[in-house]
Amino acid sequence: MTGSLLTTLLWTIIGFASGSLMWSVWVGRWVLGKDIRQYGDGNPGMTNVMRAGGRGWAALAFCLDVLKGALPVALAKYVIGLEGWALLPVALAPVLGHAFSPLLGFRGGKAVAVTMGVWTALTLWEMPTIGGILLGVWFSVVAVSGWAVLLMGASAFAYLLLTNPDPALLAILAGNAAVVLWKYRDDLRQFPALRSWIARRLVRS
Repeated sequence: MTGSLLTTLLWTIIGFASGSLMWSVWVGRWVLGKDIRQYGDGNPGMTNVMRAGGRGWAALAFCLDVLKGALPVALAKYVIGLEGWALLPVALAPVLGHAFSPLLGFRGGKAVAVTMGVWTALTLWEMPTIGGILLGVWFSVVAVSGWAVLLMGASAFAYLLLTNPDPALLAILAGNAAVVLWKYRDDLRQFPALRSWIARRLVRS
């Protein structure tokens, strides 16, 4: 038991350290010569890499952020053999590391890309694909990003509850969503307005 707990603790630390690597900031600094936190909403993530340097560099930053979530969880799950509740802290660690990176004074990013990486490791293609589709749908409907993410998380939870109601996976999703929504807390203080094209159609009807 002690060995198992130590293994879980070790991989939780590795996951947090991996998540703390702020690749988007470093791509901006080392490649573009810019501080991406001076762009857009100031978030140290892929969207502001795109604003600072274009889609190609943003795609690189996105892939690195996905990888830093996927790699430690995949190694813990498929190589070390951790499963069930032992994966809970390991899976949440990269998300927490990104959201509260000690390398940025514990002010990290919103953890969307690293979340995709974690769920790629946990479920391969399934949850990232479902989550991506749901996020696209809700972003097309709701004008406030935080509300789109909230609705995506609720929809993903319902999907997982219906298709694979594993308590550990549901707990990981709940914890993951709580961290991401905390990062979007300013958005959630706003009214969840609909996109203008929907509002126009409702007025016409």
